[in-house]
Amino acid sequence: MSRSGAALPIVLVPLGADEEVLDASLAALDAATPPGTRVWLADDAQTGPRGQAILQRWLSTTRLCAEHTRRRAPLGEAAHIAQALAACAEQDVVVLAADAHPTPGWLERMAACLASDPAIATVTPWSNAGEGLAWPRMGEVVPLAEPPERLARACARLPAVAVDVPVAVAHAVLLRGQACRQAGGVDAASFQSWPAALIDLSCRLAGLGGRNVLCPQAFVLRERESALRDEDAERLRARWPGWHAGIARLLMDDPLHAWRQRLHDALAEESGVTLQPDLFAAL
Repeated sequence: MSRSGAALPIVLVPLGADEEVLDASLAALDAATPPGTRVWLADDAQTGPRGQAILQRWLSTTRLCAEHTRRRAPLGEAAHIAQALAACAEQDVVVLAADAHPTPGWLERMAACLASDPAIATVTPWSNAGEGLAWPRMGEVVPLAEPPERLARACARLPAVAVDVPVAVAHAVLLRGQACRQAGGVDAASFQSWPAALIDLSCRLAGLGGRNVLCPQAFVLRERESALRDEDAERLRARWPGWHAGIARLLMDDPLHAWRQRLHDALAEESGVTLQPDLFAAL
């Protein structure tokens, strides 16, 4: 699974305004990502003077092949990401949340998952704040005390397979560039928030025969879930009448329960301790 950074997908990070989060997230990205990986820090006029200083300091020391752009005036979340993805043409891109903390091996394993089947259009890793793809419990944000390296080693114990899921989730998603372009790209004219635009894109990709999958071998930490704007949620319900019912079925049936248990067991083996069963049981 060894790949040079230059051969991996581009990592697109739409920057936010929280300077403390920015500093920690950039450090985590640098530590967990292969040297030479192409990284685009795209700033929709969000960072202030201190944030700019943090960025410049990080850019001067990172092992990654990173670039930073900043708009003079904000364009809006979905529109800004749509513009950046369009500039990447048909290249494969990971959109990584500004507050995300990847664990080692995340990008290589997601890239390997995408390469395993040309029908795969999106790849999402586990997250402790990953909505339907959350671990240890679906739909909950659970702070994890486990070191990122241990989580990564536990994930590596799981089979290298792609697990089908209804839609991608916005903590981190690898997009197949060619498939996204064929599907019409991000609909920034209809949606303001990236999570809503990503759900819409996932549904269109699935309608064209693409697969939205979980990569069980990758984990990206986060402190909070993404939020949909009310108007975006209404547009999703109108455009995709089965979407809301699908989310309800996901919450009730939890088709990933067995995979959550596998990761729980792998982490217990990696840690050499017995984890609390009540913490990791599905609700």
